[in-house]
Amino acid sequence: MTNNQESRGLATLVSDLAQQVTTLLQTESRLLRAEISEKISKAGTGAAEVLGGAICLLAALIVLLQALVIALASAGLGAGWSSLLVGIVVAILGIILLRSGTKSMAPSELTPDRTQDQLKRDARVIKDQIR
Repeated sequence: MTNNQESRGLATLVSDLAQQVTTLLQTESRLLRAEISEKISKAGTGAAEVLGGAICLLAALIVLLQALVIALASAGLGAGWSSLLVGIVVAILGIILLRSGTKSMAPSELTPDRTQDQLKRDARVIKDQIR
């Protein structure tokens, strides 16, 4: 009789353990979803702030470039030539930045070369160990 009670007690303990583990995993899953949702919301807010800052900086750049055009025009260069000069300089700067950015975003620049090399070395070491 005690052997039967012990097996029931053990079965109850195992059942309780499984139930508690399931409850714990469900709770952790809800916590993870809530935390991820919070982080995504925070990232969205940050992205909106960055976009707003970029728009403000773009507007400031336009105003500053116009001030440079006015300064050059009042120095005797003329409004048309001042605008042309500032436009050309800004366009050249833009082209340089665009080419540099495009080059650094090329797939060949984004591949994890060091990790690939290390994985190849690890594979060779493993092969040598197996032999």
